[in-house]
Amino acid sequence: MQHGFDACRITKPGAIANAGPRLDDWLSHQFHGEMDWMADHAERRKDPQLLWSDVRSILMLGVNYAPPKFPLDELEGKSSGYISVYARHRDYHDLIKGRLKQLAGFLVRRSRELGVDAPELKVFVDTTPVMEKPLAAASGLGWQGKHTNLVSREFGSWLFLGSIFTTLDLAGDEDVQDHCGSCQACLDVCPTGAFPAPYQLDARRCISYLTIEHKGAIDRALRPAMGNRIYGCDDCLAVCPWNKFSQASHEMKLAAREDLVRPDLGALVQLDDAAFRQKFAGGPIKRIGHARFIRNVLIAIGNSKNQNFLPLVHTRLEDHEPLIRAMAVWALSRLMSAQEFQALASTHALRESDEMVSQEWRAAMANYNG
Repeated sequence: MQHGFDACRITKPGAIANAGPRLDDWLSHQFHGEMDWMADHAERRKDPQLLWSDVRSILMLGVNYAPPKFPLDELEGKSSGYISVYARHRDYHDLIKGRLKQLAGFLVRRSRELGVDAPELKVFVDTTPVMEKPLAAASGLGWQGKHTNLVSREFGSWLFLGSIFTTLDLAGDEDVQDHCGSCQACLDVCPTGAFPAPYQLDARRCISYLTIEHKGAIDRALRPAMGNRIYGCDDCLAVCPWNKFSQASHEMKLAAREDLVRPDLGALVQLDDAAFRQKFAGGPIKRIGHARFIRNVLIAIGNSKNQNFLPLVHTRLEDHEPLIRAMAVWALSRLMSAQEFQALASTHALRESDEMVSQEWRAAMANYNG
């Protein structure tokens, strides 16, 4: 498709009336966790005309980012990490926003060529209170599956979404039927049980939320289920049967960087803040910051059963960030014998001043003591 999009449909701003009550219900259960902006801008999310009163039509556009291979095979690695498919290249927000602006410019020029008043347009990519998935479903790009993500008959679960709001009064496309049927593969595969029911997601248990949005120590009960996932999770997306109709993305700007496919955990855990920023410059991983990223890496190391990581983890006990020290304690408790860990605790735990880290020492000791 011209302008770099793989799919385009049109909907109207009033087409997602049912999304408002669903959002209210989701927020009432506190399923949004620490994502306060979901509640802060809830009213504008429900009604596109509260975001921009002049909008008459909404163009919903999709870019295919399907990986060339089944990504979940990478979860078998004991010394490598797993990075979500969407984060293995430059930040898609920048790519799609640029293309939306190009398309918007084309629409303005085309209107002038036809001798009509140029429309007003606004472009959005996931950084403003726009309910992109309900709008995409209303436009006919696909339907929201039981994992709450968009599913397309052509592209499966692998579509980046963007939108153009316009004053043009365009005919809307028809929505499509939900084709999930009795399948619940996406629900069954979730490692942390983040779906309390079909079409409902409790973000507080979702690995994508935990590794990206959650700021502090991750619930100890959920850490083992995270495996080697260090940024995001693709399980529910990857197992969708509709992916069998998708084709690997041909967009070179979305091709995975080799160093972000099965990255070595030993190398990652040694990154300081400057090296972290340099390595992930221009990509989405950078935005979570060094401390949260190393937290995720240490959890993956704790799940690896690979004792070769012990010297590298041990150095993180002296890190200036309490969050990193806390996760180093947990990782060591998973890799060391009870006798070794108790000896380590006797020399480190008592001189720890931060309460979060002290709690990790106490919890680890209690676990060893049964």
